[in-house]
Amino acid sequence: MRSAATDVYSYLDGLPEDRRTALTAVRAIILTNLPEGYVEAFQYGMIGYCVPHTLYPKGYHCDARQPLPFAALASQKNYMALYLCTVYEDPELDAWFRSQFLLAGKRLDMGKSCIRFKKLDDLPLEVIGQAVSRVPVATYIERYEAVLAAKRNAPKPPKSAR
Repeated sequence: MRSAATDVYSYLDGLPEDRRTALTAVRAIILTNLPEGYVEAFQYGMIGYCVPHTLYPKGYHCDARQPLPFAALASQKNYMALYLCTVYEDPELDAWFRSQFLLAGKRLDMGKSCIRFKKLDDLPLEVIGQAVSRVPVATYIERYEAVLAAKRNAPKPPKSAR
């Protein structure tokens, strides 16, 4: 769902009540568990949680003007979404997250970093909070830079294969 919002509060205010209630609850869990150093911001038309330029001046490699994204919340056309970049970048955390989701008795609808949900009850909020709290800023930056370095150093396919 496209929004003309420019900040978190106007974004939430513009949502239908059921989605506003769900995203507000997930936001509260994230804010309660967000390690020191990350900040809440409005990025890419979503509620975002990021590493500010004061801690990571390079910013996001796709757009260095943007702070490094860590997580995001959004209301999409057919679902709501929680984006957990840290789960995508860490195979061990990904395995833990998936197992905890199942142990909580919830059905996980997940892409690489996108957890799709239709209602708040689809999410194990305690697991979301634990996933957010497990990665301090320094660890996240270290993992992020390792992923970028691996991509830069990966062998390039021959031109005929591109």
